[in-house]
Amino acid sequence: MNDRIETQFAIIGAGAGGICAGIRLSETGREDFLIFDRESAVGGTWLRNTYPGACCDIASHMYSYSFAPSAEWSKPYGTQPEILEYLQRVAADWGLEPHLRLNTGVDAAVWDPATARWTLTLDDGYEVRAQFLVSAVGMFGRLNLPDIDGLDSFDGAVFHSAQWDHDHDLTAERVAVIGSAASAVQFIPAIASTVEQLHVFQRTPNWILPKDDVPYTEEQKQAFRDRPELMLESRDALFEVIELGLDYTARTTMEAITARATEQFLEVEDPEIRALLTPDHPWGCKRPLLSNDYLPTFNRPNVELVVDPVERVTADGILTADGTERPVDAIVLATGFATTDYVSAIDVIGANGVALADAWAGDPVAYLGVTTSGFPNMFMLYGPNTNGGNSIILMLEHQVEYLLRLVDGLEAAGDEWIEVRRDVMDDFNTTLQEEIAGVDVWQTSCNGYYRSASGRIVTQWPFNFSEYRRRAEGDDMSSFTTSKPGV
Repeated sequence: MNDRIETQFAIIGAGAGGICAGIRLSETGREDFLIFDRESAVGGTWLRNTYPGACCDIASHMYSYSFAPSAEWSKPYGTQPEILEYLQRVAADWGLEPHLRLNTGVDAAVWDPATARWTLTLDDGYEVRAQFLVSAVGMFGRLNLPDIDGLDSFDGAVFHSAQWDHDHDLTAERVAVIGSAASAVQFIPAIASTVEQLHVFQRTPNWILPKDDVPYTEEQKQAFRDRPELMLESRDALFEVIELGLDYTARTTMEAITARATEQFLEVEDPEIRALLTPDHPWGCKRPLLSNDYLPTFNRPNVELVVDPVERVTADGILTADGTERPVDAIVLATGFATTDYVSAIDVIGANGVALADAWAGDPVAYLGVTTSGFPNMFMLYGPNTNGGNSIILMLEHQVEYLLRLVDGLEAAGDEWIEVRRDVMDDFNTTLQEEIAGVDVWQTSCNGYYRSASGRIVTQWPFNFSEYRRRAEGDDMSSFTTSKPGV
């Protein structure tokens, strides 16, 4: 039996990025591609993250593909089941099923300069040879598990919010939540009314804004169906608001948002708890959060905010540095993801036999977040320094269009491999880090996920997405080296 598969494009990840790449490849007449994913269905992070209350903090008319608007959202901000259904429906409607290789993980990818091909080793033992490697694994794949003394010896249930144990019923239990950021802000209100006692262990408080999330009426949804231009108008309006609201260089805007967020904390009745929940770092230092029900949850008598550091986990509880032990039945880890790994979480070997993990050494670097020197014919979607600024779906579309232009340029030159020039990438990142240093709110310590171990911000784009698109569209083949195999 032949255990090698041939394809032109090997895409790792069947989430929003992989779906977008597959659709656009197909629309440009490139049908020779395969999409690999360890999961049993498409959906990526929206398939894996099923914790109670999971939803998006970008409104759905913006958090959707420009080529696939939907009139079926139940309310402005989509829930996890709705977003998953949307992604799976789009993948089906655009005919991606024949290209999908689900339940199939990629363990390694090795570049062969003699043939200008990537060889992927799959977890089922098969090999795939591809001209182009497209990483659509994004930032939110590998879990960030806390190093807490005694956690492994806890007698109760322990699970990460991204691996929610739906077989374990938290009803009437004493529950500890370690972490208070994006996922916690969503699931804490969802479980607070059913547990006996909820202890929220907060390391750093977060800025939180409300969201206009009144469910759509059937009449509104019918209007979207009858007049699709209404969805486009909604998308355009959202685009403008988000482009301004997430432009951290706009000082006046930041001051207005901070004032509104500060007002939001008045929903907490106890002034002492309110003070502990209020950040002392500026808005935008960490990931912005949206919620209408997180702060009022701390008015419940069965919810406790704990700000003393966790000393260790005992067999039946959590001991904090002040000597207090709180008995609990279950611990939920809301500690996020190893956001700076990107595709280096896979064993990727590029030119000269250098592993991507070694080339980056924990400090990811790329050109426009899409290509990185030393790794020909490899493209990243949602790669280093492309987070923030607007809907990530929009960023993915920009990056897929950029990828396609590069492949077009390569084919027009009659060559088979393309690699960003090292000097171009280095100059780009030197300038980018200077621009990031000019974003005042990011120069404050706030325990966010933006920085690598070296201290560099490696996840964020410092401007809005219009500026990213302008730079990507202004790039040309002079930024790259192209050639034929063995040359």
